[in-house]
Amino acid sequence: MSLKDLKNITYFELNNEINIPVNGAIPLAKDKEAISAFFKENVFPNSFSAESYAEKLEILISKDYLEETFIRKYNSAFIEQLHQELLDFGFRFDSFMAAYKFYNQYAMKNNEGTLYLENFEDRVLMNALYMADGNEDLARNLAFSMIHRRYQPATPTFLNAGRKRRGEFVSCFLLQLTDDMNSIGRTINSALQLSKNGGGVGLNLSNLRSAGAPIKGYDGVAAGVVPVMKLFEDSFSYANQLGQRQGAGVVYLSIFHPDIMEFLSTKKENADEKIRVKTLSLGVTVPDKFYELVKNGEDMYLFDPYFVEKFYGKPFAEVDITKEYDALLANPDIRKKKINARDLEQELSKLQQESGYPYVINIDTANRANPVAGVISMSNLCSEILQVQTTSVLNDDQTYKVLGTDVACNLGSTNIMNMMTSGNQFAGAIESMVRALTFISETTNLDTVPTVRKGNDEMHAIGLGAMGLHSFLANSHIHYDSKEAVEFTSVYFMLLNYYTLKASHRLAVEKSSTFAGFENSAYANGSYFDKYLTHDYFEAVSDKVKSLFDGIPVPTVEDWTVLKKAVMADGIYNSYRMAVAPNGSISYINDCSSSIHPIVNRIEERQEKKVGKIYYPAAGLATDTIPYYKSAYDTDMRAVIDVYAAATEHVDQGLSLTLFMRSTLPEGLYEWKSTTNKMTTRDLSILRNYAFKKGLKTIYYIRTFTDDEDEVGANQCESCVI
Repeated sequence: MSLKDLKNITYFELNNEINIPVNGAIPLAKDKEAISAFFKENVFPNSFSAESYAEKLEILISKDYLEETFIRKYNSAFIEQLHQELLDFGFRFDSFMAAYKFYNQYAMKNNEGTLYLENFEDRVLMNALYMADGNEDLARNLAFSMIHRRYQPATPTFLNAGRKRRGEFVSCFLLQLTDDMNSIGRTINSALQLSKNGGGVGLNLSNLRSAGAPIKGYDGVAAGVVPVMKLFEDSFSYANQLGQRQGAGVVYLSIFHPDIMEFLSTKKENADEKIRVKTLSLGVTVPDKFYELVKNGEDMYLFDPYFVEKFYGKPFAEVDITKEYDALLANPDIRKKKINARDLEQELSKLQQESGYPYVINIDTANRANPVAGVISMSNLCSEILQVQTTSVLNDDQTYKVLGTDVACNLGSTNIMNMMTSGNQFAGAIESMVRALTFISETTNLDTVPTVRKGNDEMHAIGLGAMGLHSFLANSHIHYDSKEAVEFTSVYFMLLNYYTLKASHRLAVEKSSTFAGFENSAYANGSYFDKYLTHDYFEAVSDKVKSLFDGIPVPTVEDWTVLKKAVMADGIYNSYRMAVAPNGSISYINDCSSSIHPIVNRIEERQEKKVGKIYYPAAGLATDTIPYYKSAYDTDMRAVIDVYAAATEHVDQGLSLTLFMRSTLPEGLYEWKSTTNKMTTRDLSILRNYAFKKGLKTIYYIRTFTDDEDEVGANQCESCVI
C-alpha cells in the first residue's frame, strides 16, 4: 500500500479541527495531536530501519538510493557520531503542515513508495555531508545550522543532496537572446534542456527586433516578439519534467520596445488564442525615464532594437535608455513609435489587476546599486536574481563565435526566527552557509548550456536570503507596519551583508582567486563600503530593536573599515552573495512565515492534491501574538515596501516583493480612497511609483483577494520557491 493510501488515519481530521473555534478560541492543541497521530499512524510503522545507522547507509548505497563517493570522504565513526548528535538534539516539528510536507515531498522513499528511507535528521545529515565535501568541521556546522533550522538550502538542493538518482541542485536560470534566428534557435534548445532538469527559465526578449522591422534589407517582414513567446511556451509545455509538472518560464521585455502593447496583450483574458500565452510569465524592465514621462504626462517613444543595435553597435538591452533617450529621439536613423506614457501605465495596472502580471524590474535602480562591472538587463522567474550577463555571437551552425555568460541561481535562506537566537554563532553559521552555496555553485553540472556554465564558473554567484520575518516580529511583539520593523530589517540585512562579505573574502584568500572582473568592481575600488563608513546603521535604531540583537556581534564602523581594506587587498570569491526569494513549501518545514512579507492568514488553508484541506497556524500563534499577525491583505502595502526598501539597501541582488490587495480595500487603509473602496488601476500605479521612489529594484506578483474569496495572481512558481 502506498504511503498516500494509508487507511484508518486520524491526523487530517485532527488538523482540520483547528479551524473550528471552541468557546471563541482557536484549538491549537488539535494541531499538536495531529502531529502525534501522523507519526504514530503513518511515519513510525512505515519507516525503514537497520541495526545501526552505518548499516542503514551501506544498504541504501548498495541499493542505489545514495551516492557513495561523498560518504567515503568521511570516517564512518564521524558519520555515526554526528548522526547521533543530531538525534540527541531532539528535533520536533512545530506544526502538522511541517511534518506532512517533509515526509510527503522531501523524505526519500523506496522505489515502491511504501517506506520512508530517512527522517528529518537523516536528510539534514546527507545535505551537510554532501556540501561539506569531506570537511568534518564544516559538515558539523552545517548539520547544526540545519537542525536548528537556521539555514534552509533551496528545495532542489535539500531534496536531492546525496541521492543517487536525483535532479539538479539549481532552482532557476537566466538566458539572453540576441537579434538573430541562430540565437532564438539555440536558446530554445537551452530552455528545453534546463526545463527538463527542473529549473525555471528567465528569458530576455528585449534585443529582438519589433514586428515590421526589416530583415536583410527587406522592409516590414519581422514578426516581432509574440511568435517567439509562443515558441518558448510550447517548449516549456513539452519539457515538463517527465510529466510531473509544467515547465516554467518568464519572458522580459523593455517597456520602450515597440511590441510592448502586444506583449502585454498576450496575458489578457480576452486575448485571441493565436497570441495568448497561458503558462508563460511576463515581466517588464522599466528605466527611470518611463517614470519621468508618466509624471509629466508626456508622450513616449518606443525604439526598434534593430536600428538601436545598428547605430550603437551593441544589443538594445545594454543601451541606457534614460541616458540616451533624447539622442535616440533626435536620431532620424532609428525607427520609433509614439504612444502616451500614461496610457501605457494604465495598461500595466489593468493587466496586474486582471492577472497579477507583469513583474516589474526597475532596471536603472538595479544597475545603480550593482557593485559588479557590466549591465543587468533582466531577472528570473521570481524577480530576485539580478546579475550582469554578456551576450553571445553565434555562427550559422549555432556554434559559438563568442561565448557569452548567463546565470544559474544558487539559493538558500536564513530563518530569521532561529538566527536571532544563535548569539555568537551567527557569524559562523553565515560562513557555513556561504561555503555550502559556493560548493553547489562549483559542482552543479551545467554542460548542456555553455553560457550558463561559463557564467557560473567565472562568477561563483550565490543568493543567500531570509524567511520568517513576520514570524519573528510577531513573536517579538512588533507590528509589521511599524518603524521598529523597518529598523530591525535594516540591521538584520546589514549583518547578512557583512558576514557574507567576510566569508567570501576568506574563500578568496583560501583559493587565491576572485570572481572574474573583480578588479573593475565597486569592491575593488572600495566605493561599495562608503555608506557603511559614514553611517552606523545599528546606532540609529531604537533601544527596543537594539535589545533584539543582544549577544549577536554587530559590526561597527571600525569593523567595516577593516573589512574594506581586506577586500580591496585580497578580493572576494562570489560576485553576488544575497537574494531574497518568495519561498514556498520549504518555509512550512521551517515553521515560519515565508520570505519577508506579511502572512496572508493566521490560520492558513492549503488545498493539497488528493488529500483535501490542511490548516497551518502561524508560527507561535497565541493570545499574545494574535494582534501582531495582521493579514497582508489588510496591511498598507506602503509599509511592506518600506520593509523591503530597508533590506534592499544591503542586498546586492534583489528581493521578491509581492503586493497583496483586496478587490474591496479595507476602510481607511489608503488616504486617497475618497469615493470608492474598490481597488482601481490608480491604486496600483500609486504603489508602483512609491516602490520606485523608495529604491525597490523589483515587484513580483500583484495578488488580489476578490470579493468571492478567490485569489488572482497567486504565486504558481515551483522552481524558485526555496
